[in-house]
Amino acid sequence: MRIYKEFRFDAAHFLPQAPEGHPNRRVHGHSFRAVIWLEGQVDSTSGLVMNFEVFKHEIEAFHVELDHHMLNEIPGLENPTLELITMWLWDRMKPRLPQLCRIELHRDSCNEGCIYDGPEDK
Repeated sequence: MRIYKEFRFDAAHFLPQAPEGHPNRRVHGHSFRAVIWLEGQVDSTSGLVMNFEVFKHEIEAFHVELDHHMLNEIPGLENPTLELITMWLWDRMKPRLPQLCRIELHRDSCNEGCIYDGPEDK
């Protein structure tokens, strides 16, 4: 069984690896939507994979760390592409959420996103 919880954040960034003159090399902002997926067995007593309030509490720290910040200033996000932000989230969430099985990161205004199911050597 899989369950998910979403959180949204607005943040500024620039892509230092973008070619000279490319708009993404300049500071700009986006509204992001993160979808965090857990996979596990339904507990026979509670009927839940995980209590959604506990789930929300576990991901709230990441919302606070990212929302209305300059992503390039966060250690590990010096080159904050969708792909690298998603992997950064995985690396930090997995110890707190061992049932983590997927992270989606969307920039809805750009109609683009990234889906990460964890490292291939899980």
